Amino acid sequence: MKIDLSNKVVLITGGSRGIGASCVRLFTEAGADVAFTYNSNEAAAQLVVNESVSNAKIESFRVNVQSESEIKSCIQGITNSFGRIDILVNNAGIWKQADVEDMSLEQWNETITTNLTGSFLFAKYVIPQMKKQRYGRVINIASTAGQRGEAGYSHYASSKGGMVSFTKSLAVELAPFGITTNCVAPGWVYTDMSNDIILEESKAEQLKEYIPLGRAAYPEEIAGPVLFLASLLANHINGEILNVNGGSELCG
Repeated sequence: MKIDLSNKVVLITGGSRGIGASCVRLFTEAGADVAFTYNSNEAAAQLVVNESVSNAKIESFRVNVQSESEIKSCIQGITNSFGRIDILVNNAGIWKQADVEDMSLEQWNETITTNLTGSFLFAKYVIPQMKKQRYGRVINIASTAGQRGEAGYSHYASSKGGMVSFTKSLAVELAPFGITTNCVAPGWVYTDMSNDIILEESKAEQLKEYIPLGRAAYPEEIAGPVLFLASLLANHINGEILNVNGGSELCG
């Protein structure tokens, strides 16, 4: 079955680069109309819009995901422009190193607010529309770090562990309204956020041993599972944490 999301409207947070940009591309290729957010790089966001090869409607929205008022205003703007939101992909996030004894409260709050609270707020303001429609798909992007922890990134791992639990909670809460909630948990991915580490010669050699498939994932290899979870093929999948890590972390 070909994945066809014609007549669906998708909101992808953090869609100007990396996994988010790949999601934008795959969803438009599947026929969906796509709204995506970006934080500050308007040129990168416009490039994503310009690269779209489909006839689907695509529009970018600048949003600080740490601001409830901006998130609420963004969702209203998307609703005004697109008419509704059928699928929410919570992808926006940051990953910054900090050992626990050196981490400031500001650093902790920045990561938790961006990665977890922002996703909560997008869901909070999108879900009422989905309930009215009696249909919706919420897909959260977590990380293997949220399941196994990550030394030097305890704030990041905590935010992604919270995303896993948030997913499972919404899966039960929203199912009676025709809304499924699932999560994709990547391992190492070639993106701007992690390339400085992954592309180091010593780290690249470590990954060959650590990851059974011998390499990190490319962004489109994460976007593909996201698209699957949004499709009719995944109608009876709810509350699932789909690990996409080349076999490096065999966690459920």
